[in-house]
Amino acid sequence: MKTADFIQIENELGAHNYKPLDVILTKGKGIWVWDIDGNKYMDCLSAYSAVNQGHCHPEIYKALVEQAKKLTLTSRAFRNDQLAPLYQDLCKLTNSHKVLPMNSGAEAVETAIKTVRKWGYETRGIPEGKAEIIVCDNNFHGRTLSIISFSSDDNARKNFGPFTPGFKSIPFGDITALENTININTVAFMVEPIQGEAGVIIPPEGYLKDAREICTKKDIVFILDEIQTGLGRTGKLLAEEHEGVQADLTLIGKALSGGFYPVSAVLSNTEILGTLKPGQHGSTFGGNPLACAVARKALEVLVKEKMVENAAVMGEYFLNRLKKIKSHVIKEVRGRGLMIAIELFKNSKKGAKEVCKILMHNGILCKETHETIIRFAPPLVITKKEIDMAADKIEKAIIEYQSI
Repeated sequence: MKTADFIQIENELGAHNYKPLDVILTKGKGIWVWDIDGNKYMDCLSAYSAVNQGHCHPEIYKALVEQAKKLTLTSRAFRNDQLAPLYQDLCKLTNSHKVLPMNSGAEAVETAIKTVRKWGYETRGIPEGKAEIIVCDNNFHGRTLSIISFSSDDNARKNFGPFTPGFKSIPFGDITALENTININTVAFMVEPIQGEAGVIIPPEGYLKDAREICTKKDIVFILDEIQTGLGRTGKLLAEEHEGVQADLTLIGKALSGGFYPVSAVLSNTEILGTLKPGQHGSTFGGNPLACAVARKALEVLVKEKMVENAAVMGEYFLNRLKKIKSHVIKEVRGRGLMIAIELFKNSKKGAKEVCKILMHNGILCKETHETIIRFAPPLVITKKEIDMAADKIEKAIIEYQSI
């Protein structure tokens, strides 16, 4: 089949909850992907940071195949020989004391919501049904019904109600708003260290540190959603390390499997995760041996191949290259590590998607958000030579966009 045939079938038989670029990918290796016509592209999205280790990393692939030959699923009705080693690897790497494995990022968020509510009722003595969680405006934590209940994205919420109560939203980066919103029923503050879907929005320096101190003082749970920012994306293993803090609950996913399998995890301590008793929460596939084997190897190569360190160095280089682009359509270039955005001035006739289309035709795949922002998040294995190549093409695309 040709590209048009694939697109036609998708349009006819698939739900229209996505609007992807019209490229049909069939192969990937490292930072590169190929379409069905043999065209080669640099992937500057990394499946929203799920393939930090690069596409089809050979060692993760080998771990997947070897485990698939032995045992793939037992459910948590029984134990398996891959789960305990994954717990050890994660706790050692992140200084956590307890781990709860799930599948998707949204499941990890739902797990956090349930757990901190239960902790609030049983430990803090909050009246049943009164627990409140503070979140931030323009957040993105997933698309389940409970999560969109505290989204500020009208498109994500419209006609999906009634919504789950128990959430209060405050401006991102506003520490005074956090202090003023906490009350006797507040059980947690959940925030992304950097807002990804919002457009790589970085909070003021010291924000996470101040939030950590406030949560400790007020005896509420500090939750960091590191599903996009975690596992090397920002140039640290976890983005919280930039400010030297540690959350009470840290949520990771995406790159936890290197893109081979859905794996997520809630990292915490005995006090909080210890509130969950048998039968109160779980997942058929969560913690299965195939997922655990893949996650263990994904973590191993991340460390062994110094991908986190590479993200820090290459991210700074990429950001500086993009900041040198001179154009009247660019409002701002910002980022941390290999999580970077170019924000354009608003134009009623054209937007960031046009730049993404131009880049696609020139061998660079990236994604727009909020009409005016282009996100760049290549795999952490990218080299300086490849960044130079990407930056040159991005500059040419911006120049072409100006003339449309």
